[in-house]
Amino acid sequence: VQLQASGGGWAQAGGSLRLSCATSGRTFKRFGLGWFRQVPGKERELVAGISWGGSNTYYGDAVKGRFAISKDNAGVYLQMNRLKPEDTATYYCAAKEVIHPTTVVRDSSYSYWGRGTLVTVSS
Repeated sequence: VQLQASGGGWAQAGGSLRLSCATSGRTFKRFGLGWFRQVPGKERELVAGISWGGSNTYYGDAVKGRFAISKDNAGVYLQMNRLKPEDTATYYCAAKEVIHPTTVVRDSSYSYWGRGTLVTVSS
């Protein structure tokens, strides 16, 4: 499974960006999906996850109420609102095959990773 993330860029604090992650060759059916972010010198952090059925989501404490993850068969998306300078990071999408449609993968055990897309938020 190849993942390709896009939509990163620059935003002012308080602004919004929308990240997209598409798969080539197959759909996201039966995959738990997630968005991570990483800044140099720090661990990769799970930002949000979603079950393949779309009914269950998870958000890290730092982004709750500001970010929203969604999906369809072709992609997974991260709507980022009320951005803060501390949201500056390289963002990665990830996928993992799961059995149950309600499973949200809440750790770094994802099997497939896209290339990162850089998000920069200025104050």
